[in-house]
Amino acid sequence: MPEDSIILDIEALEAAVESRNVEGFLKAAEELHYADLAAVFENLDDEERSFFTAHISIDRFPEILAELPDTLIEETLERFDAKAQQDILGQLLDDDRADILQDVSAEARQRYLALLQPEDMEATRSLMRYDEDTAGGRMTTQVARITSDMTVKQVLEVLRDDINSTESLARIYVVDDQGHLMGKVRLRHLTFSPWDTPITEIMQEVDITILATADQEEAAQMFSKYDMTVLPVVDEFNHLLGIITHDDVLEILEEESTEDIEKMSGIAGETSEETYLNTSIGTHFKRRFPWLFVLAVLAISSGYVMLRFEHVLSSIFLLALYLPMVVAAGGNTGGQAATMVIRAMSLGELEPGSTFKVILKELSLGLLLGLIMGASIAAITIFILPAFNPQLPEGISYTIFALAVSVSLAVQIAVSTLSGALLPIGARAIKLDPAVVAAPAITTLVDIFGMVIYFTAARTILGL
Repeated sequence: MPEDSIILDIEALEAAVESRNVEGFLKAAEELHYADLAAVFENLDDEERSFFTAHISIDRFPEILAELPDTLIEETLERFDAKAQQDILGQLLDDDRADILQDVSAEARQRYLALLQPEDMEATRSLMRYDEDTAGGRMTTQVARITSDMTVKQVLEVLRDDINSTESLARIYVVDDQGHLMGKVRLRHLTFSPWDTPITEIMQEVDITILATADQEEAAQMFSKYDMTVLPVVDEFNHLLGIITHDDVLEILEEESTEDIEKMSGIAGETSEETYLNTSIGTHFKRRFPWLFVLAVLAISSGYVMLRFEHVLSSIFLLALYLPMVVAAGGNTGGQAATMVIRAMSLGELEPGSTFKVILKELSLGLLLGLIMGASIAAITIFILPAFNPQLPEGISYTIFALAVSVSLAVQIAVSTLSGALLPIGARAIKLDPAVVAAPAITTLVDIFGMVIYFTAARTILGL
């Protein structure tokens, strides 16, 4: 459906809700994807949400519910009676149901579980054993599972009978009578093989699996590295527990990237699933204030450095012209280095033993950047600055002044680049999140380093 048409349908739905037009609501809702319906629902007020839930088809609402932010799950389910709750929860995929029930209160969770069929309850409880950010928390148990003693005909009959309880047929997994993963079968091989062919003859080895306790980010990395569409999840004894599919990975990547961006910006707390406009000011405040306060206190150190070197600055006021540039250059290069290293770490490109290679690479790059930047600023100072006729103390030439500035700039860039690279590595070594520690800290530390380097170089070279 063209985007313009979707926008028109969304506007029609919103207008129908606002005017309480049931016929218009049903017509517009029928045209929209469940993700668009969820986005509309999230932006409605309480009365409008009541109208929405009173008239939306129960068969469509499970998919809508799975798209809502966790803070709206329980409130939304409570708008339905017990029979409707049972229908909605029963139609959800096992992994979606487990995720949803982990986002409600303990009392509501027990009530909702009691509404489920025994097999659905068992599958949901088994998934809820795992943290939401693990492979086990992301997997679905609705997997095409066959045994090694079957023929092609038997497998096709099983798949036809169980089609509604299987999320993906991209891979069909073969297990023994104890549930150990033995291999996989492609659907096209089943389709073109004689019916009496033993499944073991067309079975392929499963090369890549992931433990249920592994971090979800590791699962996303494996999808990218091995170009996968489905990833089997096993326990430590190689029992097949479930699968992670490509749509799960898209959600993981969105969550992880959002989390990393927020951490690198100094935003504390868990990543919210709510949209920016629907997140309360209080929540924004609680997540932003801690690092802002810590960095503000640390910034006092920068002021202390300036006090210590007050006599240097008062001797040559022109030094103040270059101070912001030196400090900013360090912050920029340090931030670049930290970002590149954190990205490499998140993609699994840096092993714990790669520290020396990182030091050598970033030190070389920092020196090269520093020398080129220093030489460029020196040229500007020598050939362009005199045109503005700034005052320098007697005995100090533009060349000597340019040397002091360029040396401090080169050293600042080299030190900042190396610091930006080492902070994430150091954070990982002491079991801290590199994104949390490195990015907010680098700015303040580089400010302090930059001032010390700048004023020390000026005092030494200019003889102040």
